[in-house]
Order: sequence, then structure tokens, then C-alpha cells
Amino acid sequence: MKKTFILYCLYIIAGTGLVSCDHELDINTDPDLLTPEQIPMSAELPAAQTGIAAAAGTYFAIPGGFWSQFWTQSAVANQYRTIDSYAIANSHAFINDGWSQLYDALTDIRNIKANAETEGNWNYYLIASTLEAYAFQILVDFYGSVPYTESNNTAILTPTFESAETVYNLMVSDLQEALSKNLSNSPLDNVPGETDLLFAGDMDKWTQFANTLLLRLYLRQSNARPSVASAGVTALMNSGASFLDESAAITQFVDEASRSNPLYENEKRQLNVGTNLRASHTMGTFLDTNSDPRLASFYDGTTFQLQGDFDDGSSSTSVVLLNATDPFYFISAAESKFLQAEARVRYMNGNGAQALYEDGVIAAFAQFGLDGTPFVNAAYAYPNGTSEENIQAIITQKWVSFYPGNGYESFIEQNRTGYPVISSVAGDDPAYVPGELTYAVEANTNGLFPRRFLFPLDEAQRNPNTPSQIALTEKVWYAN
Repeated sequence: MKKTFILYCLYIIAGTGLVSCDHELDINTDPDLLTPEQIPMSAELPAAQTGIAAAAGTYFAIPGGFWSQFWTQSAVANQYRTIDSYAIANSHAFINDGWSQLYDALTDIRNIKANAETEGNWNYYLIASTLEAYAFQILVDFYGSVPYTESNNTAILTPTFESAETVYNLMVSDLQEALSKNLSNSPLDNVPGETDLLFAGDMDKWTQFANTLLLRLYLRQSNARPSVASAGVTALMNSGASFLDESAAITQFVDEASRSNPLYENEKRQLNVGTNLRASHTMGTFLDTNSDPRLASFYDGTTFQLQGDFDDGSSSTSVVLLNATDPFYFISAAESKFLQAEARVRYMNGNGAQALYEDGVIAAFAQFGLDGTPFVNAAYAYPNGTSEENIQAIITQKWVSFYPGNGYESFIEQNRTGYPVISSVAGDDPAYVPGELTYAVEANTNGLFPRRFLFPLDEAQRNPNTPSQIALTEKVWYAN
């Protein structure tokens, strides 16, 4: 008997409840019994996109924000003390759930990619390949070694872990292969549309997103594999590739339960605390010293707490401001400009870097409805100094631009570049330079900062291929 079903549950993914759909699917098979090959790509795409946003926007954004020193744990609460004091264990929910939730999203992504390849639908193929590389980049940069080739395969229950270098090679080649497809040959009767939450099916923007992500992947290897990075960036920049001028972001959040920005939903609504995250002395003093108006968008005041100082007895430290409708940025317009600026400093004699840097600063201010133009001529003027001085300015401004939800990327970038620099003195020392990272007051790791996530306990218990544990403070492969 013919049945009509409403595609609703497919869009309520990873706890975000982001969108619903009133389109009807007129089929003869119960959608609960659909094989992976039968799932419409248009239905699975928002699941993949919101799955990444939900995982990255909570399990990676929260520790990333601590370790990038956007915020610190309230002295009158305990929720994240282990994260803020570098004592997070491999049994911690963030380490286990961050892993499982991103791999869950990759199940959707890889199914879309497989179906798209079968149909010759190169539009969906490029979208899926871009999302695939985005999710794996987070995983490999935090965990170091991950299953890539054999992951998300129901026939392989214990996938092999591959080295970070191997995974990077595979991500790059997969992105390049997807970008090489002739998108105009995709079938016209199955095009990405409104269910594409990022660009509503605009494939020019997806091409720019893929190119920008490829640029990020090359630059991430600037220390570990300088010849690979140099060759990749130079070829990409000289190819005439276009990069993002607008953010790749989910912007459709609303101020309702389970339909908000993931970070807000976790911190302000579900935890029902609202004051757990407090203004870090590191970011706060940097903004305050530079009279940066973003300070009022980041925190509800100008009282800052030393990083990881749980014994100051204060409940008056300024609270982190988050909004239900904040976008989730995969790659912001600001980051795109900063990536291009760094590439030009490192590999193109700095030609055009200043203009891109200034565009990045202005775009970062615009995320909060502010005009950054006065700052590119004053406090945040491009140094026009040595290459290293110019890179420090670029990465420092990128660090600020990642607030609040992309702290995982600024954490990764600090690992790679060493910027913001680590202070040689405590935050309350008169010689402290605002914006320099400080060792958490309550930490007990002999002055060493976190550099990675531990391999998850859940994975180690069920997959004998999980590598031996590596210390949280051990450098990752791409680190400075």
C-alpha cells in the first residue's frame, strides 16, 4: 500500500532541532526502513551540517575557549575545572562525545558522498567532500591519529588509525578531486537547495569554501612539512582559485529550546546556570587595553579573572555573553582573509597581505555589528615589519575573531604558530603584556599547556587498534 510520510525527524539532528520540513516524501517504503542508498541527499544534508555544528560548537568550542583563554571557569562553580586546569581525563564526556558526534556526522556525510558519486551528482559530491575534510581536520588536529580510510564502514568494526600526515594527504587529495569535477554536469532534477543551510545550493560559494579549506590545510603544515605547505599554497594561489568573501555559516538559529546556537544551548539553556563561563584576564585585558568595542559584546563588564584561578572567591567576575541566534561559523569571512594574508606573507613576498589583513580585521568587527576601520589605522595597524611580526599580527587578530564559538581553531593555531605568545610571568605581574597566554593558576602540569585531546576511553575499549595514550601536554604533529 502506498504511504505518504513527512520528512521531519531527519532534520532534528544532534540535539539542535534546527529546522523542520513540511515537504512530503511520496514513497512506497517506510522511511525507517530506508537503506543508506535510498536516503534522499537533500534530507541527509542538513543532518550532516547540523551534526558538525552541534559537535564542534560544544565539545570542541568549550575546551577550545578555555585553552585559547577566551573564558575561565567561574570561581563559584565546578563544571569545567578539570578542563581549565589541564586535568581532563580520557573518560571525560567532551573527549568521548566530541569524537563520537563528529564521526556520527561523518556517517551522513560519507553516505551523501557515496550516493552522489553513484549518481554523478558532482554538486552534492563537492559539498560532502568539503564537509568531510572539515570534520576530519578537527578530529586529526585534536587527537593526532584517527581512522580515516576505514571509518564509517559498517563492515569494519575496528578501523585502523592512520597518521596525521596520511590523513592530511587524503583530505587534500579528496578535496582536489572533488574540485576537479565539472559541476555543470550534475543532474538538474536533484540540485542542492533550501536544505543546504550554508549556501542554499550556491555552488560558487561551495567552491570558494572548498578552496579556503584547502588553503587552511596547507598552512596548517607550515612547520611540520614546510615544502608541502609551500608547494600547495603557491599552486593554489597561482591557480586563480577564489576564496570566501562571505562566511560559511549556519545562521538560521532561533531563540527557542533545541533550536539555538549549540554553544548557547549548552551553556545558557540546558545547564541553566548562565554564569559558568567568566571573562578571562587574557582576552579581557587585550581588548580593554586596545579600547576595543568588542569587549562589550564578549563580556558583561570589565572585571576579569586570572586563567584557572578558582580560589579568588569572587562571584563578580564579568560573565561571558552568548546569544541564541549567534551563527555557527565553519569558516568566517574574517578567517578567509587572514588565511590569505598569511599565505602571502609566507610564500608570496607579502604582496597584497596588508589589504587582506585589514579586510580580515574589518570583517571580524562586522561579526558584532561594529566598524573596525578606525582600528586598522591605529591599535591594530599592520606592522609592515619582518615576516614573523606580520604573521604574529595576523594570527593575533584571527585569535580574537574566533570568539566565541571557534576557540578550537584558535587553540590549534596557537599550537602551530605560537601566537598569542605564552607569557613568561603571571597575569597579575606588573610586567604582564595583555593578550599573552598565562599558565592556569590551579594547573599541575609543570608549566606545560594542553596540546591535544587524549584518545577516547570509549574508542580504546572497543577498538584494539587505538594507539597507546599520548599525554595531553605532548605536542601535536603540526605544532611550532
